[in-house]
Formats: sequence, C-alpha cells, structure tokens
Amino acid sequence: MATINPYLTFDGNCEQAFDFYKSVFGGEFTYIGRFKDMPPSPEFAVPESDKEKIMHVSLPIGGDSNLFGSDISASFGSKHIPGTNVSLSINATTVDEATRLFMGLSAGGNVTMPLNKTFWGAFFGMFTDKFGVHWQVNCELAEINDFENKNAK
Repeated sequence: MATINPYLTFDGNCEQAFDFYKSVFGGEFTYIGRFKDMPPSPEFAVPESDKEKIMHVSLPIGGDSNLFGSDISASFGSKHIPGTNVSLSINATTVDEATRLFMGLSAGGNVTMPLNKTFWGAFFGMFTDKFGVHWQVNCELAEINDFENKNAK
C-alpha cells in the first residue's frame, strides 16, 4: 500500500528551513543530497550557483511519515511561487502500483516528469493533476529490479 508524504520546495533556503523543522520535530535527516551530487547530464547542467542547494532532504516526523524537501532551481525551468510550493509524494510499493497511481491521478493534468528510472535508484515521475494539485510518484529500485526480473522470464 502506498504512503503519502508532504514535499516542500524552497527558493534556496531549504537547508535552513529543514534545520528549523528538525529542531521542532527532532530526529535526524535520513537523506540530504545536493544538486552537485547529481551525475553529469547534458540535459540538466547544474550551474555553480545551484550546486550547494538541496536536491532532496528527508526528515522522519513520526510513524511512517516523512517531511521531504528541496530547493527549486531556475536552471531547470522551475520558479518558486509561495503557496504553490507543496506537493504530495506517493511512495508506491510496486512498479504496477506506481504506474496505476501515476496514470490515474495525472489523467487530464500536466505531466512535468514522466515515470522513469532515475539516478537515485527509483522509478519516479511528477505531474500536476487536473485540479492543480502537485504530485510525485516514487517506487524504490528494489521493486523495479523485482518487476524487471519477473517480466524477463
């Protein structure tokens, strides 16, 4: 069964915001990665000014809930607009579930990143649904490998 977590985006101050959230919720970051950690890509060249910005951070906030976040990079065509800087991140348990949820929720909306394998080891995509809600769908690589091995036989 999928879980849903809030995903917040910031205009260069994600690290400061998440240090604040950590001081309130407690705990430790389970992941913090910067844009400089991305593998080089001609499609997504990261300017020097963005390399230290947060690409993704995860903070457990209780039970199975996490608070996720990142800085928005204008170099990728994104613009920070307060009030629209929240999306819902679905963590699916299987590729089939991720695909079903992505296709269903994105119907009539705007896909901004099609579902695909990523360099961080997941099956991932993003879209805005037909009601203007921003979504992300993620399935961990182990599930992808299981799916591909099952279908390769």
